[in-house]
Amino acid sequence: MQAEIITIGDEILIGQIVDSNSAFLAKSLNTIGIEVSQITSVSDTEHAITNAMEAAQQRVSLVLLTGGLGPTKDDITKTAFCRFFDDDLVHNPDVLAHIEKLFAQYVNVPINDLNRAQAMVPSKAVLLENRYGTAVGMWMKKNNTVFVALPGVPYEMKNIMDEQLIPKLKSHFKRPVLIHKTMMTYGWGESRIAEVIHEWEAALPTHIKLAYLPNLGRVRLRLTARGDDEDQLQKEVDQYFDSLRLLIGEIITGFESDRPIEAQIGDLLIEKQSSIAVAESCTGGRVAALLSSIPGASAYFYGGVVAYKTQTKQDVLGVSDDLIKTHTVVSEEVALAMAKGVRERMKSTYAIATTGNAGPAKGDSDAEVGTVLIALVGPDFERVERFAFGKNREKTIQKTVNKALELARKMLD
Repeated sequence: MQAEIITIGDEILIGQIVDSNSAFLAKSLNTIGIEVSQITSVSDTEHAITNAMEAAQQRVSLVLLTGGLGPTKDDITKTAFCRFFDDDLVHNPDVLAHIEKLFAQYVNVPINDLNRAQAMVPSKAVLLENRYGTAVGMWMKKNNTVFVALPGVPYEMKNIMDEQLIPKLKSHFKRPVLIHKTMMTYGWGESRIAEVIHEWEAALPTHIKLAYLPNLGRVRLRLTARGDDEDQLQKEVDQYFDSLRLLIGEIITGFESDRPIEAQIGDLLIEKQSSIAVAESCTGGRVAALLSSIPGASAYFYGGVVAYKTQTKQDVLGVSDDLIKTHTVVSEEVALAMAKGVRERMKSTYAIATTGNAGPAKGDSDAEVGTVLIALVGPDFERVERFAFGKNREKTIQKTVNKALELARKMLD
């Protein structure tokens, strides 16, 4: 059982927005045993849309399209559907009533004819209600392929997918059992992991596949199992991951379905009845953003300081001028002083500090571009680690964020 996703919009093709809808749709389909074999982005033209639909029909049983269902002239997905299915747009009074209700309750401007035109839908379509918007979803079938058009607005699309489309797909298609489970690791690169688990990987049966998903200091290991017996497949996958722990247990932080590492840090802090604060230079507040993104983080995250400029390190964190002149801002001594300073000012149990040269210039230090210092302090310990993360600025910053979280979690174990 395979599917394709078609995203519609010039804004995607010119890089004005990132296509996050496809990632959500692919993941949702995989959870019910439908594999996505291709994702295509096309422009806001009827020709491009129908061509993509015709090509997909030759390959798969299900095609999901997102975008182009709005009220403006560049939204032509419904027109393309009518051409592809030899259909006409008809007025749907139920859709119009829903649109008028939305405007009456939530919109401060009067409804206009463009909004009312959203109630014009292909006559042959099975409609999927959009609780949060004016663009309904549409289910239509041609030969052996089902085509579903969904709005491009992410929260509208996600609601239709979760509440209506997934149940409908489950009942319509006979699907194989497809199990995915992904283990999270921090600290080793994929080549080192591959070397250590080579024999384990070679012994996997043909119906279970391993995929490496690296991302700047962390690697996800995904097992995918295919078959007919869901319980048996789940049992096998669990057993193989249990045996993998014997080989690389020191770098495993959990599974993707578990809470992310920033949430795990929060769980440990709550368990210890402790708190944490951060002082960031080269990471520019990204560590603080992740720690504070977890609901309930105020119970343990006391705050952060983005001390990007040298003077800010002195004025806000209390790093001494002599220390900076002697060791420069990219040094073990300054990183430790930053961590101590933010811990003292925030009155937290623990603190993390990051400082480094992300590039492209060296700034107020002679350290090579890519040099990063991460300091951690607590009630009874102080620790600083130095890293060389390369000369790519964005990679250096993201590697620093990932490493800081990894070290913080280990600090709390």
